[in-house]
Amino acid sequence: MSLVSVGTVAFDAIETPYGKTDKIIGGACTYISLAASFFRKEAKIVSVVGEDFPQETLDMFSSKNIDTNGLQIIKGGKTFFWSGKYHQDMNTRDTLDTQLNVLETFDPVVPESYQDCEYLMLGNLTPAVQLSVLERMKKRPKLIVLDTMNFWMEIALDDLKKVIQKIDVLTINDEEARLLTGEHSLVKAAKHILTMGPSTLIIKKGEHGALLFQGDKIFHAPALPLEEVFDPTGAGDTFAGGFIGYLAAADDQSWETMKKAIIVGSALASFTVEKFGIERLTEITIDDIKARINEFSLLSSFNFNKEDFTF
Repeated sequence: MSLVSVGTVAFDAIETPYGKTDKIIGGACTYISLAASFFRKEAKIVSVVGEDFPQETLDMFSSKNIDTNGLQIIKGGKTFFWSGKYHQDMNTRDTLDTQLNVLETFDPVVPESYQDCEYLMLGNLTPAVQLSVLERMKKRPKLIVLDTMNFWMEIALDDLKKVIQKIDVLTINDEEARLLTGEHSLVKAAKHILTMGPSTLIIKKGEHGALLFQGDKIFHAPALPLEEVFDPTGAGDTFAGGFIGYLAAADDQSWETMKKAIIVGSALASFTVEKFGIERLTEITIDDIKARINEFSLLSSFNFNKEDFTF
């Protein structure tokens, strides 16, 4: 089933307690499409870069069966750049530099070859740009997943609400869920969000896993305890790419399949944080992913038999 991802393809410079990088490849769409490519014969991207974007990365995309016909390369332009420094807890970070460059005037083009899209992942971008992509699709995809962040809730809430009305799955973190609804309880926040448009909500909780909400149903996916986390950048985008990539491969949107997709996304995200940037995602194989999923299954697998109820 055709899968299209929309978002940033970018340069990052990252500093964590474990080290520091120079300019490396990043961007939401990069992580999403790499994660999804493990499950799709072809993952298609809509994004924009400058003339400074390296050909070897475009070649790497091609080697991973990532279709770049929707990737605009602006002659003479510079690629979006972000630099950040993570605190010791690895959950908080400071933005050191943001250079929008070609992203500032990004007007997404959805090629004719993308119009058969059945699964659409709207990565973190200006809500107005996300809306324009939806408007340029000739038919509505089977499933639309949206990722967003607190920044857009603070400066573009009206546009964000318009996008949220049109999607099927929203993925945000716990802080963003509370900001969007004004509810401290995540259960209450989820109920509120599910009245805004989406039928399914994912609330990411970092090292504490993720929650899946649909109607009155709730599922908790654990996070895999890791000895070391080198770089959290892109973990949420990798999660989203694994989630929608698995759903598209299964071509099934049932509750049980979504629960499995949450685990798949979590497994892929656990690889991303093990090295800086996209390095780990370019190294692993599908067998590595299967082994990691098995590790997840052991985290909370247990049985209570009748004789265990001794109380």
